[in-house]
Amino acid sequence: MALADPQRSLEDALAEQRAFVLAFGGFSLSTAGGTLVVNERLPVPPFNFVQDVQVSRGRQSAFFERALDFYFQRAIRPTFRVREPVAPHVDQALGAFGFRRRKEPFSVLHAGRELEERPVGKVEVARAKPSDLETIAAFFTHERERDEFRRCIEVLWENPNPEEELVPMLAWEAGRPVGATLLYRHRRTAGLHAVATAEGARGRGIASAVVAHAAARELPDECQEIAITADSARLAARLVSLGFRLIGRYAEYELPKDATLAIPPVGPPGPPRWRPPRIPVSGKV
Repeated sequence: MALADPQRSLEDALAEQRAFVLAFGGFSLSTAGGTLVVNERLPVPPFNFVQDVQVSRGRQSAFFERALDFYFQRAIRPTFRVREPVAPHVDQALGAFGFRRRKEPFSVLHAGRELEERPVGKVEVARAKPSDLETIAAFFTHERERDEFRRCIEVLWENPNPEEELVPMLAWEAGRPVGATLLYRHRRTAGLHAVATAEGARGRGIASAVVAHAAARELPDECQEIAITADSARLAARLVSLGFRLIGRYAEYELPKDATLAIPPVGPPGPPRWRPPRIPVSGKV
């Protein structure tokens, strides 16, 4: 199936990414230069990022300082996703604030309804049941975030808002869970999130089987396309081999673990650089 409008598909995929964070109790703030996506209850990178950064040289200081102040007040370390090719002034500005560019790109990929399953041995992929909630949460979180993550899944799973749907999925082998993912629908676009494989079961194509099954068998009737992201070129290439198409590629910037969450002082206050217009009153100014 031909991909008629990659830009529209990318915009839909980005909207679905934001909606997924919002569905887990987060919110987003659209500003000139990029969109701030934040979840204070889940202070981890997948839920806290600045999306699709595009800002001019003359406005970058105001944008980055506002964005960093927004996150740092909440003690959250955001990542910045900057569309490639990255403008030199953006790279320099983020470097000045202590951010480092990851070696691997962040890619957005897309597929229609034409994908086929990729079975692996006796692995069976199926929709999860409510009794599997603890198993699902354990796949994707550490102890610190697990209770909140589990609660969010339960609320969203049982009480979705109009035009959204959550389908947790598990891969089983010999009676034990070996893989998982979350399929989320936002309007007419579905997205696959948090694809994971159990330790000891990696390297056998189980993650690919989970992705292919979800795209081929579980895509909601309302959707004509499905999106997924990759945080490495190797993973993106693997998804392309399954039938996905690359529609967006970003450089991702992150803070080192030992970085201090603070913005350098702007210096002593000075007089205002502008004055409001004066309105004549009774012929006097």
